[in-house]
Amino acid sequence: MGKISPVSIKYIVHAGLELTGVVDKPDIIGAVFGQTEGLLGSDLELRELQKSGRIGRIDVKLETRGGKTSGEILLPSSMGKSETAIIAASLETIERVGPCDAKIKVTKIEDVRISKRNQIIDRAKQLLAALMIEMPDSQALTIAITEDVRAMEVTEYGVDRLPAGPDVTNSDELILVEGRADVVNLLRYGIRNVVAMGGTKPSQTVVNLTKTKTVTVFVDGDRGGELIIRGLVDNGAELDFVAKAPDGKEVEELTLKEINKSLRSRIAWEQAKSDFKNPNGNNYVASQQQAPSPITRVVEVVKTVGFGVSAKSNSENAEPAETAKTTSRPALKELKAMAEELVGTKGAFVLDDGLNILGRVPVKELEDTLQNISEGVFAIVMDGSAEQKMVKVAEDKDVKYIVAPSSSAKSRKTKILTAEEL
Repeated sequence: MGKISPVSIKYIVHAGLELTGVVDKPDIIGAVFGQTEGLLGSDLELRELQKSGRIGRIDVKLETRGGKTSGEILLPSSMGKSETAIIAASLETIERVGPCDAKIKVTKIEDVRISKRNQIIDRAKQLLAALMIEMPDSQALTIAITEDVRAMEVTEYGVDRLPAGPDVTNSDELILVEGRADVVNLLRYGIRNVVAMGGTKPSQTVVNLTKTKTVTVFVDGDRGGELIIRGLVDNGAELDFVAKAPDGKEVEELTLKEINKSLRSRIAWEQAKSDFKNPNGNNYVASQQQAPSPITRVVEVVKTVGFGVSAKSNSENAEPAETAKTTSRPALKELKAMAEELVGTKGAFVLDDGLNILGRVPVKELEDTLQNISEGVFAIVMDGSAEQKMVKVAEDKDVKYIVAPSSSAKSRKTKILTAEEL
C-alpha cells in the first residue's frame, strides 16, 4: 500500500471511536476501507487514494476498559479541503466493526500548515530578537559610542590626581561625588563639572575647591553618604548644596532621569546642616530647635559620661567582674538602654567617644560601614552576634567597645560586652 510523504500532508482528520466490544486495530482499519468502498465513487476510493499517496497510512489509538473499546482514528490527507471533508464525513457511516456496534464521530480536521506557520512565527521571533541584540540599530550604536567617548573624558585634578571631568577648572559650580565610578556615570550623561573625593576622608585639594567654587555634594543613598558629608565639614570644607541618590542606590548606577531628579531636589547646606553633628557632639548650627531635614535619619541622644578604662581593659582574659569595674555605671546604663532599643531590629548603633549616635545601620552592613569610616568610632551597640571578622575590622578602626547579645570572637584591642555583662 502506498504511503503519503509527511512533507505533503495538509490535513489530519481526527475521529472519535466507541465500540460495544473488544477489537484490534486491523479490524477497525479493515472496516474503514470495506464499509466506505464504492460509497463515494472511483475518484474518492480510499484504497486508490492511498495507493496514489493522497491519503496516508491510517493510524488508530485504542483503549479497552470494561469490555468496551474506545479510541481515535487519525487519517492524514494531502487533498483539498472539500475532498478531505467528504472523506472525513464518510467515516461516520461506519456502524459495525466485526461483531461490535460502532459509533464514529469526527472531532476536528486539523490544518497541519497552520501549526507549521505558528512554529515558523515563533522561531522567527526568537531569531529576530537575537539578531537585534547582536546587531543594534544605528541610533543604539550612536548612543553607545557617545557614552564611551564621554567616559574616556575622565581627567585628573590637583596634586592628589583626583578623578574629574574636563570642566572642573573652568566651571564656577562643581558636583562633588565619592569615587571614580560616579564620575564616569555622570560623564556618560554629559555632566562634565564633576570631581571625586577619592576616599572617605577629603584631601586638602577637595577642601580648597569647596572654598573657591559653588559645590554640590552628591552622595549615595545610604548611611555611608551621610558620614561622608559629616567628614567633609569636620575637615573644614565649605558646602553649598547637598544631594542624595534614591534610598538604597549608588550614584554610579543611576539613570539620567534619576540623576536629574536628585540634583533638582538638592538642599542648601544652611537647611541641611542642623541634622549633622560636629566633633563636639553638637549641631553645626547654634539653634537646636530647627526642624530636622529629610536628608538624614541620624538618631540624637543625650551626651553621657564616657568610659573609664583601666590598665587591664584590653586583656582578652578579663573576667566579667573586671569589665564592670572598667566602665562607669552611667555609661553602662546608657549602653544597656541602647541595646534594649535595638532588640528585634537586627540593627546597630555607631557611637563616638561621647556616646553620641553617629549612625544606625543594619547588622549585615556594619562591616562595610566600618571599612568606609576613616576614624571617630568609639563604640558599637548591635542586635546580633559579634563575629570574628567584624571584630577584626573594628580593631583596625580603633573601636574600643562592642556591645552585643552574644559573641564567640576574641580581641586584644576591642572590649566586647555581652548582655550578661551589662
